[in-house]
Amino acid sequence: MEISTPLAYAGDPREGADAVAALERAGLDAVWVAEAYGFDSPTIMGYLAARTERVRIGAGILNVYSRTPALIAQTAAGLDAISGGRAIMGLGASGPQVVEGWHGKAYDKPLGRTREAIELTRRILRREVIDHHGITDMPLPPEKGGTLGKPLKILTRPVRAEVPLYVASLGPANVTMTAEIADGWLPTLFIPEKAHEVWGAPLAEGRARRDPALGPLQVVAGGLLAIGDDAASARDLARPQIALYVGGMGAVGKNFYNDLAVAYGYEKEAARIQELYLAGRKKEAEAAVPDEFCELMSLCGPAGYVRERVEVFRAAGVTMLNVIPVGPEPARLIETVKGWL
Repeated sequence: MEISTPLAYAGDPREGADAVAALERAGLDAVWVAEAYGFDSPTIMGYLAARTERVRIGAGILNVYSRTPALIAQTAAGLDAISGGRAIMGLGASGPQVVEGWHGKAYDKPLGRTREAIELTRRILRREVIDHHGITDMPLPPEKGGTLGKPLKILTRPVRAEVPLYVASLGPANVTMTAEIADGWLPTLFIPEKAHEVWGAPLAEGRARRDPALGPLQVVAGGLLAIGDDAASARDLARPQIALYVGGMGAVGKNFYNDLAVAYGYEKEAARIQELYLAGRKKEAEAAVPDEFCELMSLCGPAGYVRERVEVFRAAGVTMLNVIPVGPEPARLIETVKGWL
């Protein structure tokens, strides 16, 4: 098992890069850069590549609506070149509020777009001449307004012909597709004790179709990390994130994370969190998050307890433990957990 951390997407990226460089020295294996509707992630990933030497740099995630498959492949090739082969491309559909509200694109065919982006990115990185007609046309045909386009291949030579492609997915069909064709999986609000019940069947179905040449599916999940006799209280820091996702990431009936909370068995609580959050009562929504939810998706407590939590995540199939260190000595926390892995 490896260890990674997400870069805070709402903070100062230069300060974040300083922190990542310190965590790299403590043993960090990878960093994930989110995008949402703030700073773009490729710019920050390029800066991280210049500030680090060993840590792998992942997009967590690029959505498949605001960038063409060709641009996703170019970003993968560019980041891999300047980082010396350390790129990981996390892809996903994001959600309709961001895709429609921020990018002005129709939120249609999320699985097909993700599948096509993966297929075309791999072909482009292999320097194939691309003549593809699906959701994306390369080149654009005359009947759709094309005039001078012709099949092309990427101009430069990628450092690697195979940059790892991970997918953020939650729904059964999307998880099945991820297990079938992606190099790795980026689930959100992951509870290891409940993961098999929610995703076991879709993962098994996708793995049954998986090309053995891809190797085992990598799984990236984790949560808040705090170690100490009084560290259990740090679990409460997960409340704002859980309330935001379960309550605020989408309308009623159109929130993937709320659906996940229901699948975990928190049906009444999920409805209440959403009701409060959408009414603007965010603090009450945070208070409505079950204590168990906070505990099971985190690693906070005495050293022995946290070490047991690490093994629970490992038993659930997690291959990269993605943690958010809490406290004044994040490097010490990373170093300690790295020693257990």
